[in-house]
Order: sequence, then structure tokens, then C-alpha cells
Amino acid sequence: EVQLVESGGGLVQPGGSLRLSCAASGFTFGSYDMSWVRQAPGKGPEWVSRINSGSGSTYYADSVKGRFTISRDNAKNTLYLQMNNPRPEDTAVYYCGIPGGSWGQGTQVTVSS
Repeated sequence: EVQLVESGGGLVQPGGSLRLSCAASGFTFGSYDMSWVRQAPGKGPEWVSRINSGSGSTYYADSVKGRFTISRDNAKNTLYLQMNNPRPEDTAVYYCGIPGGSWGQGTQVTVSS
């Protein structure tokens, strides 16, 4: 059974930093592209970032480019999202998942002073 468990969310001040983690199990993690998406209150889901399985190529939404960094540790079956210089508009529930496949339950990130 595929399981994806996000952690690391919480309250962060604008301009601070936060690192989200996603522990994966039940599938061959290193063989899959992985993504982060988010959903802000009252809004639809927004794709944030993607990392490819083989090349490790990364892709970002314009809204987070230059501030967020996606990475993965295949030995630890873990996906990360480093959030630097977050803004109040980054407040959302963040989900990790397999594009077109399973997603986790999400972790809340609140950016506020």
C-alpha cells in the first residue's frame, strides 16, 4: 500500500524558512517522479514543484521559483521542500504525491508575523 506522510509544517514568519518532509513507503520511491501541491483556504489546488526520478530535474511554479527548493533522498525514501523567504500568500496545506497517483494527507503551513 502506498503511503505518503508529510511533516514539518507549522507557523513561520515572513522571510523565515521551513523545511517540509514527505516519508514514502509501499512503492519503489526512487523510480517515481514526485510533486508538491498546495491548497490555500477557499482556493483550489495549486501545483508547486516537481522532481524527476532519473535525472533529478526540478520544476517550479513561478510563484515559488527562487524561494523554494525541492529535493529527494532515495536512500531514505523521503521528499523535501525547502521554503525560504516565505510570504503570507504561501499559507496553505501542502501535499506530496506521485503525479497522477497517490497523495498524502497534507501538512499545514501558516506564514504570519
